[in-house]
Amino acid sequence: MRYWYLALAAGTLAAADPSYINDIVPVLQKNCVGCHQGSMKSAGLDLTSYEAFKKGGKQGDGFAQTIRYLTGEAKPSMPLGQPLLKAEIIDKFKAWVKIGAPDDSPKVESKLAPGKYSLPPVVTALRWSPDGKRLAVSGNGEVLIHSVAGEQTKLEQRLLGKSERILSIAWSKDGKLLVAGGGTPARFGEVQWWDSSSGQMLRATELPNDTVFGASLSPDGSKVAVGCTDNTVHAFETASGKELYKIGSHENWVLGTVFSADGKRLVSVGRDRAAKIMDASLGQFLENANTTQKSELNAVARHPAKDIIVMGGEDRYPYIYSMDRTRNMRVGDDAMFIQQLDRQDGVILALDWSPDAKRIAVAGASSKVNLYDADTGKPVASCSGHDAGIYAVAFSPDSKTLATGGFDGKIRLYRASDCLALTSFVPVPLEQATGGGQ
Repeated sequence: MRYWYLALAAGTLAAADPSYINDIVPVLQKNCVGCHQGSMKSAGLDLTSYEAFKKGGKQGDGFAQTIRYLTGEAKPSMPLGQPLLKAEIIDKFKAWVKIGAPDDSPKVESKLAPGKYSLPPVVTALRWSPDGKRLAVSGNGEVLIHSVAGEQTKLEQRLLGKSERILSIAWSKDGKLLVAGGGTPARFGEVQWWDSSSGQMLRATELPNDTVFGASLSPDGSKVAVGCTDNTVHAFETASGKELYKIGSHENWVLGTVFSADGKRLVSVGRDRAAKIMDASLGQFLENANTTQKSELNAVARHPAKDIIVMGGEDRYPYIYSMDRTRNMRVGDDAMFIQQLDRQDGVILALDWSPDAKRIAVAGASSKVNLYDADTGKPVASCSGHDAGIYAVAFSPDSKTLATGGFDGKIRLYRASDCLALTSFVPVPLEQATGGGQ
């Protein structure tokens, strides 16, 4: 991660002075925040922000406390179970504290007005409201809510937040709550909860380091799960935004999550090629759903009523798995595997299962979305029209319409039965170009 541009933006330190954002934060993020953040505030110490760091933990002042453990003066030495950090790194910590531990973090301005667009931004997430009358779409630093009536669409709300990128969206079953997951790359991840009627943010919870992926809402709306770049899955309580648990069973980035039909289990997929099943109440790893995938998994979706999932990624094949084992586990046995669909023309980046359970939509680096019969696995239709990769797909609640979005910045609506193009639109308001004519 590169923090030099943040330090330049702050511009409050002499050239020779250690920088909090440039010298201290990268070390904390690499070695410390795994145990000192969120629900894992070891020794009561949270190192995910300057304010929390300064506040300290059970041992008192955070700055002095950290130096004692980094030098080995206090036991056990930190990072826990690892050799002491290099002397020059510890010296920078000491020098930074000696000059008063200044905070040179760039100031994040509250967004008071909607952003302006000269070109359509890449669409990374979209989702229908449960009544099928609204479509939530990702923008730059916001979620845009469009009303949809047949082929007519209208921008109704702009939900402005702190995160630069919105990578996933979910609605509660009653449509009153909208959840967005994303963040600002190389700085923080964020889960946002919105009142969809008023457009007011109810709460937001930040995570350190980087954006979060694949936010999913439990069927009863009580929990939100996200995947993270530190190889973990985090779950939060909807009512408070409080972190419930962190699961570290993956060995690489976690890019997708989905709850079981009853909300008691959680499935996550990621770059380590694994689909992992967890107890959603206790935050405990249960077992791997798959054993044979040899490439990264980018997306996962669940059958609307059954504990059956479809997942896909780098090798371009969609795989259908049960979340329930039909026989005792054997080494290398793929007992939960049900079916493999056709190889796609590009890497798989987005999946959806229609609410009537009849169709599976597969999208990704290809410029078309392929639809499959969910029972037979046979191809039904291909939705074309996009100019490049497709990063988000969603069936309407009545399963009659498919919404897609991606690199070209346009939303396209198709008839889900045969991929007939219904309409397309740019989800953000574009500024009119002003010419310099004479």
